[in-house]
Amino acid sequence: MSIVIGLISGTSVDGIDTALVEIQGREVDLQVKLLSGETYPYLDSLRQEILEVCAGKALSMAELARLDDAIAVQFAQAAQKIQVNQPVAELIGSHGQTVFHRPPHNGTELGYSLQLGRGSLIADLTVIDTISNFRAADIDARGHGAPLVSKIDACLLGHPTENRCIQNIGGISNVTYLPARDTQKGTGMKGWDIGPGNTLLDIAVQHLSQGTKNYDQNGDWAASGKPCQALVIQWLQEPYFQISPPKSTGRELFGWDYFQQCLTDAQEYHLSDADLLATLTELTVSAIAHSYRTFLPQMPDSVFLCGGGSHNLYLKDRLQAQLGKIPVMTTNEVGLNADYKEAISFAVLAYWRQLNIHGNLPEVTNARQPRLLGEVHLAIK
Repeated sequence: MSIVIGLISGTSVDGIDTALVEIQGREVDLQVKLLSGETYPYLDSLRQEILEVCAGKALSMAELARLDDAIAVQFAQAAQKIQVNQPVAELIGSHGQTVFHRPPHNGTELGYSLQLGRGSLIADLTVIDTISNFRAADIDARGHGAPLVSKIDACLLGHPTENRCIQNIGGISNVTYLPARDTQKGTGMKGWDIGPGNTLLDIAVQHLSQGTKNYDQNGDWAASGKPCQALVIQWLQEPYFQISPPKSTGRELFGWDYFQQCLTDAQEYHLSDADLLATLTELTVSAIAHSYRTFLPQMPDSVFLCGGGSHNLYLKDRLQAQLGKIPVMTTNEVGLNADYKEAISFAVLAYWRQLNIHGNLPEVTNARQPRLLGEVHLAIK
């Protein structure tokens, strides 16, 4: 048994999801118990700086180093806080903060992905061995470096007779398809980044509220509007949605510039603010439904949501409407905390790295081979 901390801040840049986890077993017998979970928000000034860098702001090397360290300090503080009145962790798995992601192109070049919040500083500040930079080894093997949680989904959420989709809705939405174990003999797994999750919605809320709100709580604002189906059909022509998996994406595509184009496209329809939010929500759920129908061998028997978007009740209702009789639930209903599932996953990836267990799934990331994921930073004790 090991006590491990998992840390991640996703493409929404809304804070550091932190999980203190008790882990046992290896792969098929993997067991996790969430001892404590918390999201620690960034300092407002740091969050704004991260968002500006994600949007393409140029930095000098000195500024980049300072930002890398500032993020690491906040991650280290999160790791320290989560242990208060809890068992002491022996290992940290930190995904860090993604600020740039470039997928590989046609298998002819290596991808590139940059996560800030250097693991060596986290290890130094917490005095706990830290594993970070999880995407690099998969990218070195010509993979996308994402999604990286699919193997964990298979170990923890696979079902003997049910085909399941584990649908994460963070800033970007991604899916793991888990075919029934008894009928597929453990083969046929798929996973990929579908497209926008909360990113366009959050950008829109910040824009429409003149910065007074960061997100649409429960989807209430969007729920008061009406989606423009003509716009949704137009936006679904985006070439990324037509690319067959494996594939990955990020704010580089579905970010501020994309939102500005959406605003321009919407002008002729004279939408209210609520209508625009409803239409962007419809894009997120329509992209998910389109992706399932286009790229899965068959539609799932059930869908389990996780990530911040699982709290958006309007989004969940619209996805349920798109999928008809397929039940849409959250991973809470099968014993895995939907809010901290990603943080739990990086705790597991660190645990596996320590045990020399491969963490990636080549059929999901398109890597040429399984790889040990993460760079090890030993604390000075």
